Amino acid sequence: MTLKGKTAIVTGSNSGIGLGVAHELARAGANVVINSFTDRDEDHALAAELAAEHGVDVRYIKADMSKGDECRALIEAAGACDILVNNAGIQFVAGIEEFPTEKWDAIIAINMSSAFHTTAAALPLMRAKGWGRVVNIASAHGLTASPYKSAYVAAKHGVVGLSKVTALECAGQGITCNAVCPGYVLTPLVESQIPDQMKTHNMDRETVIKEVMLERQPSRQFATTEQVGGTVTFLCSPAADQITGTTISVDGGWTAL
Repeated sequence: MTLKGKTAIVTGSNSGIGLGVAHELARAGANVVINSFTDRDEDHALAAELAAEHGVDVRYIKADMSKGDECRALIEAAGACDILVNNAGIQFVAGIEEFPTEKWDAIIAINMSSAFHTTAAALPLMRAKGWGRVVNIASAHGLTASPYKSAYVAAKHGVVGLSKVTALECAGQGITCNAVCPGYVLTPLVESQIPDQMKTHNMDRETVIKEVMLERQPSRQFATTEQVGGTVTFLCSPAADQITGTTISVDGGWTAL
């Protein structure tokens, strides 16, 4: 499969899942726009590294996904958008009564509303070409719930619903929209949490991973950013032309329970 000549925009993609997705799309030949809310030399250097590694055009464009106008401006600044991957997200954990209002608002804005704004800006470009792919990175928490994650769970359920509506509005136009629902993925952020968990539970690395961090993931293995990126790339392939309005879980069996 090749995505040569396609332009992909991946939000929240200077690390973690988003960066993994950007790598896999670039590996398939797509030109890629990576994004975050910072504008550092290392952000632009990362784009240059991706371009050199995969032999495609890669640009970094700053946009704050908590602000609707910047979400839409990202699409405009890119100039083209054949593939849109809405990945940007943040997390905060607290009981509903103690959940800070500003944290709720930020999570809903970044994890859910940003996908609405970018999609609204991208669809006219896709319709003009008669082809497009919108892939929303939801979560196992878009299909099930955990306590103390009210904003995150609400936002990810919303992303799944938005994916279905987008698919229905674009049906028969060469544009698909789906949600990928990862379980626990081994990102640098998750990796950094392992030593603290080892100390807290007085366990070795493998035990804390399997018995604490991956308690709800039956495979007892992390998904990888490459696997999530590969799933996104598959959804952009001709084999997925009739896959739209659905969810694909990459969760080691979590949502089968």
